[in-house]
Amino acid sequence: MPAPKILMITGDFTEDYETMVPFQTLLACGYTVDAVCPGKKAGESVATAIHDFEGDQTYSEKRGHNFALNATFDSVRAEDYDALVIPGGRAPEYLRLNADVIKAVRHFFDAGKPVAAICHGAQLLAAAGVLKGRTCSAYPACRPEVELAGGVYADIAITDAVSDGNLVTAPAWPAHPSWLRQFMAVLDATSMPETNAA
Repeated sequence: MPAPKILMITGDFTEDYETMVPFQTLLACGYTVDAVCPGKKAGESVATAIHDFEGDQTYSEKRGHNFALNATFDSVRAEDYDALVIPGGRAPEYLRLNADVIKAVRHFFDAGKPVAAICHGAQLLAAAGVLKGRTCSAYPACRPEVELAGGVYADIAITDAVSDGNLVTAPAWPAHPSWLRQFMAVLDATSMPETNAA
């Protein structure tokens, strides 16, 4: 069986680690990952932002790398993918205004496919109306959006992640080990054929 094909929807000023690390980790583990941004084509880049936790009341923000997209948003079909990854940062704030992005996000939930979202990625889930009754972690400042969308906010450590069926979420990039481990477990569980116990 071929490795699951994953769609990553990102955009300008996406969080650097939350885009680069899952993209490279999933590729290194043998998954296919297509990273797209509305209005941009394969080979173009999105600017990233680095969010750090330095003792202030909120995160600090610095300019990060340029992240090269490897697929074209207008050419992809959500139906062709087995799972979705939504990084955080500033991108979800404006991506949620794009009707095609919202339609794509809803497809993964309607089809029961694995979805991983981190940090401000919950803004996109809330706007898509897919959080009702679902447990979801996010950056703490996004808690009102999760709850107003009918979700149950998971108040967990910044290094933890939470799974609710096909949905895996985490508060921010320090949770990558837990978030990616849980997401890959969901991916593998949904892509492996059932076997009979001996």
